[in-house]
Amino acid sequence: MNNINNNVRARVQEIKRSFRLLMDGATAASMREKGLGYKLNWGASVVMLRKQADEIGKDYQLAIELWKEDIRECKILATMLMPPTEMLPEVAEIWMEQTPNVEIAEQAAFNLYQHMDSAADMAYRWIASTQELYQLCGYHIFSRLFMRGASPNERGINEYIDQAVAALASENVALKKSVVASLMHFAQLSLMHERIVKSATKTYNVF
Repeated sequence: MNNINNNVRARVQEIKRSFRLLMDGATAASMREKGLGYKLNWGASVVMLRKQADEIGKDYQLAIELWKEDIRECKILATMLMPPTEMLPEVAEIWMEQTPNVEIAEQAAFNLYQHMDSAADMAYRWIASTQELYQLCGYHIFSRLFMRGASPNERGINEYIDQAVAALASENVALKKSVVASLMHFAQLSLMHERIVKSATKTYNVF
C-alpha cells in the first residue's frame, strides 16, 4: 500500500512540475483580478489540461491526491481524471464543500458530476442549498442533463422550476447566468417545457 501511495505522490509531483510548461502569466493575473484566488495558479488553459488528462487516462487515486492540492490546475485535472462510475456521492459532497470558486464548480459539473449516476439527485440537493456556489454547480449539472435530453418527472419539474425562479432574484451574477442557461436548455426539451419556463419566468423576462 505504501508503495502505491508513494507512486501516486511521485506522479502528483511530476504533474505539478509539468504545469510550468503550460504557464500563462497573463491569464493567471487576469483570474486574480476577477477574484479567482488560488494558492498557486499557472494560468494553464483548460484545453491543455484536457489534453494532459487524455494522455494520463482515468485514475481514481491520482484524482483524489490531485484534488488535495490547493493549485488551480491540480483541481481541474482531478475533475477530468476521476472516473464518474467510481466517484461516490459522499466524496462528491466533500469535493463540493472544498470547491474554492465558480471556475472549479463549473469544471467539476462539466467534467465529472454530470456523468455520475447520482447527478440529478445531487443537482436537486444543491440547488436547494443556502450556499450560492452549491446552487450554481447544481444548475450547471442540470444544464448538461437537459442538453442530453433528460427530463424530470412532474414532481421534479415543479421542484426545479420553484428553485430556479427563486434563484433568479439573486444578486449573484454568476449564479443567475447558470440558472438562465439551465432554464434555456430545459425549455428546449419540448414545447411543453418551453411554455412552463415562459409562464414561470415572465416577471424576469428570461425569454
